[in-house]
Amino acid sequence: MEKLRCQRIGCNAVFTEDDNPDNSCTYHESGPIFHDGMKEWSCCKKRSHDFSLFLEIPGCKTGKHTTEKPVLAKAAPPKRPISVPIPENNASAKDSCPRCRQGFYCSDHRTQARNMNKKTSDIVVTTSCESESNSQDVPPPAVKKIVDIKQPQICKNKGCGKTFKEKDNSDTACNYHPGPAVFHDRMRGWKCCDIHVKEFDEFMEIPPCTKGWHNADATS
Repeated sequence: MEKLRCQRIGCNAVFTEDDNPDNSCTYHESGPIFHDGMKEWSCCKKRSHDFSLFLEIPGCKTGKHTTEKPVLAKAAPPKRPISVPIPENNASAKDSCPRCRQGFYCSDHRTQARNMNKKTSDIVVTTSCESESNSQDVPPPAVKKIVDIKQPQICKNKGCGKTFKEKDNSDTACNYHPGPAVFHDRMRGWKCCDIHVKEFDEFMEIPPCTKGWHNADATS
């Protein structure tokens, strides 16, 4: 049975015509908005300043996988948010916030990104699982919780998004981008495979360059 790649934004899973039940696809029904450094999904209004975290925002709609490329209407840019002072005793919230802990800009807690010693004309957005190797000899992710090996999970590796069961996981089960994602002079791409395009839709369609284990842990 021929394996097909789902074209819905935020899904990118592989499926077959005989194995495509209702609600097997989780996706964003409308495209992103980029405005004043903010990235936002126009369908669910979820946003992030960091591009890698923005791509990890789960889809807000479910349905069947499809090979038809969605036609996206251009959305109006979001209104500029009103700045609200954050009390000084919010340190505990910052400590538990993954964006603050990793040094990314966080509008919720008004923390600034750490100096990454990058020129402003060549900004590279990195993730906590950055790897520049294209080797297929990728170790399995560390086990952080007890999971039923027959329970369906969604792989959070960038470029995958496939539903899998741990009993079927292996070192060649997942096709993904180890990252990091790169923004430079209005170009979008992946440093791991050195492919860069202008359009967001084209960026989402860049084929994964690395094989490895599926990973359902979004923070790893």
